[in-house]
Amino acid sequence: MSTTQSERLRELLEPLVRSQGLDLEEIAVDSVGRKRVLRVVVDSDTGADLDAVADVSRALSVKLDETDAMGQGAYDLEVGTPGAERALTEHRHYRRAQDRLVKFQLQEGGDLVARILTVDEDGLDLEVPGVKGRKATTRRLAFTDIAKARVQVEFNRKDKKDMTEEEEA
Repeated sequence: MSTTQSERLRELLEPLVRSQGLDLEEIAVDSVGRKRVLRVVVDSDTGADLDAVADVSRALSVKLDETDAMGQGAYDLEVGTPGAERALTEHRHYRRAQDRLVKFQLQEGGDLVARILTVDEDGLDLEVPGVKGRKATTRRLAFTDIAKARVQVEFNRKDKKDMTEEEEA
């Protein structure tokens, strides 16, 4: 997709997505055989449930039909939310990943897997899990020290409510 088309689509669709209470995270146009597919990824601080995704999908479809942003050829519109192992690229992504386990690739080289405790304008406070019976430690990581970051899937993850109930028991 050309930068011009990408920018045009973002300018066209972002205000509509925001009016639905969501953030426009990604736009991609791919060719699948003879068809084109416009993929739109949306999210919010509270997540985007199926009804919200359906509502924004209908609104985007109407808007795209009113314009020639996708040209005259046929295309499919797919609207969804970020995957479970989403890349963290914006400040809001880190904020939304608070209490989640994240794998960081550091600018200086090397990887770090840690849980995000707090997020502020300059960086993150992390809990680094202990290894071989050692206690977890805390660490401060500036955004400028992060090359890449990706949320990790945790199958046995306890949410805050479960941890609070255990601590009270």
